Amino acid sequence: MKRFGAALRRIAPWAAQNADGAIALTLAIVVGVLGIMPDKVIPDAVQNQLVSAATLVILALVATALLRDRVRQAPVEETITSGALAELPVRLARLEQIETLVTGTRRALDELQLVRVLASPMEIAQAHIDARVHTTRWSFKGGTGTFLRAVTLPECVAAARKDKRHLTVRIEIIDPADGEVCEAYAHYRRSLSDAPDGTGETWTTDRARKESYATILAAFWHRQRYGLLDIGVGLSATMTTFRWDLSASRVIMTIEDPNRAMTALAGTFYYESCDTELRLSLEQARRVPLETYKRVPLSDEPTVEEVVELFEGIGLPLPKSYNERDVVDIARKALRAKDPYELPQRP
Repeated sequence: MKRFGAALRRIAPWAAQNADGAIALTLAIVVGVLGIMPDKVIPDAVQNQLVSAATLVILALVATALLRDRVRQAPVEETITSGALAELPVRLARLEQIETLVTGTRRALDELQLVRVLASPMEIAQAHIDARVHTTRWSFKGGTGTFLRAVTLPECVAAARKDKRHLTVRIEIIDPADGEVCEAYAHYRRSLSDAPDGTGETWTTDRARKESYATILAAFWHRQRYGLLDIGVGLSATMTTFRWDLSASRVIMTIEDPNRAMTALAGTFYYESCDTELRLSLEQARRVPLETYKRVPLSDEPTVEEVVELFEGIGLPLPKSYNERDVVDIARKALRAKDPYELPQRP
């Protein structure tokens, strides 16, 4: 009895809150019991009437319960709906802010990843090869442009000529007529190593001067031979310890260490910053009048007279101390420069 009483106490609150459902359930049980009672107890006619009446009452109670639940849910749904709709613009604005933040973060991470350190001569050489592929422009800023003459300029011109396309080249090197900057550059290179470099020569003031003269001569020589080449040369009174090589696809910054360099792809913050730096720096350099390239035609193997006349014509005469051998040396460096970073051939 105690258990039965406890069960009634647990059921009583539910029955009070759901009276219509409880009555419908009770009637359903009664109808079920009446339906299975034998005819001797309750005649069939009476049973049928009771079942029909009870069924109608049950349906009425079920309909009442449904209507009551709908009435209860309407204010809740209205509150939820109105609240959600009211907050929707704010949530959309927050979502847009989060999306903008994620996009900016992703872009910053991508740019950081694209500034890559090259840690071997093989990687640096491959980066230059990739930079030259199908490029329509090249900007260089450095010392005397030895590698530019030996590899970059002839390779880029040959590729442009093969594809019959335009090529823009901008070069900034130290001024060969400025003895102080030539001495400063030679001293810097000697301070790093007294041994001969990849060309087999040591760095002296005279070598720095000749290397710069050779780069200027190479620019005129290539300009005369390829009509779609737009080339400019600027001469700087200050030296830099960095070398920038910037193509249409990437920038490579090297130092006097064959095992260290940095590269970044076009479109990154680093690439655009380097592009701006090279443009502004070149504007401040002394310009070589390359538009006069037709005045002194250069042979396939420029003669001493042609070289001397060319430099006098552009207002950059060779030192009076130079003899014929010095001029020939400049012409050799201009057109048959040796790659100072050439990798040894594999057996």
